[in-house]
Amino acid sequence: MDKRLGGFSQMMRLQTLKSNGKLKELLWKYKHLSLVSLYGFAQIWFQYCERTVRPKYYMHSPIDDYIPFVKYFVVPYLFWFIYMALGFLYLAVVSKKDFYKLCLYMFGGMYLCYVLYLLFPNGQNLRPIITENDVFSRMIKYIYATDTPTNVAPSIHVFNSIAVHVALVNCHQFREKRHWRLASFICMIIISASTVLIKQHSIKDVMWSVLLATAFYIAIYQIPKWVFSKDLVSLDIKRGFFSRIAHR
Repeated sequence: MDKRLGGFSQMMRLQTLKSNGKLKELLWKYKHLSLVSLYGFAQIWFQYCERTVRPKYYMHSPIDDYIPFVKYFVVPYLFWFIYMALGFLYLAVVSKKDFYKLCLYMFGGMYLCYVLYLLFPNGQNLRPIITENDVFSRMIKYIYATDTPTNVAPSIHVFNSIAVHVALVNCHQFREKRHWRLASFICMIIISASTVLIKQHSIKDVMWSVLLATAFYIAIYQIPKWVFSKDLVSLDIKRGFFSRIAHR
């Protein structure tokens, strides 16, 4: 009996060691996911801005007056968190290179936004008084209570949605899936629209976000391509030059 128990105990220890080995291997394989911790540091900085920034510039456009308040859009507004998480996880597993680009794109943009909030303290006065008590209204009331109407331009909600979509469609594996591309595009558009439809942002905030996202897209995705193509052209010219010399 003791021998059987001893053998069982030894077998369990071996199984535990194997499991621990597989876990360590898995953690090492996806250690790049630790970069997502930069989002936590970004939130600390954002909370600092929330407590200290006093708006001097208020975002408003005549277009805002024609945009209705639609409480149901609080759902895509909150879906933003899931959309970001799915984007990070997919790229972390499928393409480490594209995951790094997304981190550079998103966190670079977020940190720059916080600098802009401090340099150009801004806010908005678009929020309506909500008297209804349905589930959608309660969710918006909670958002209003926890997220002050300051630090709004550029909108990080819009910027991050664009960053995730751009990173996904520039990933070769994702780009081949037409329906996924369309679904990601729809998510980006609806999330961005939700920011003005629940009066969290002015249309100006969205425009500034699009401008900033475009600048980051050019810097991260287009300029490296241009530099690489120039290098290839230069290399071809050099090869042709030396080839002609060799044949003389």
